[in-house]
Amino acid sequence: MRRGRQLVLMLYAAAMLGSVAMVGGPALNDRTINADPGRALATVTGTDWLRTTVEYRDEDGIYHSPPTGLLYPTGLGEGQRVWVAYAKSDPDLVKVEGREWTLSVIPALSVALLATILAALLWWAVGSFARGAARSPKVLPE
Repeated sequence: MRRGRQLVLMLYAAAMLGSVAMVGGPALNDRTINADPGRALATVTGTDWLRTTVEYRDEDGIYHSPPTGLLYPTGLGEGQRVWVAYAKSDPDLVKVEGREWTLSVIPALSVALLATILAALLWWAVGSFARGAARSPKVLPE
């Protein structure tokens, strides 16, 4: 029972750390962009379930197509033109202008809530299993 509950706590802690990272990562990215911002009109070159890619020309006239895609791309479609903000110090760090890290709070809270519910159910299941095993009669081999 003890090891099972330790496993539940470890998985719950990992999920909570993931939830914090879901907010902390975007906040750090936004801070980097806001520290040395650039602005450009970008064209959405591709969308899939993993990332939305864009192509834009920076203030120096250099074209960029960040390999990691665009931050906060919800609702964009291929061929669409959108204003983006990027970090001049790292032009591959680009986001849709006007969208902030706060968009990550609701998904992070959803993950935290789901993890809490699952951890509580697993905690109960481990305890229930252990209580059932303790109550069952021990059959000794003859």
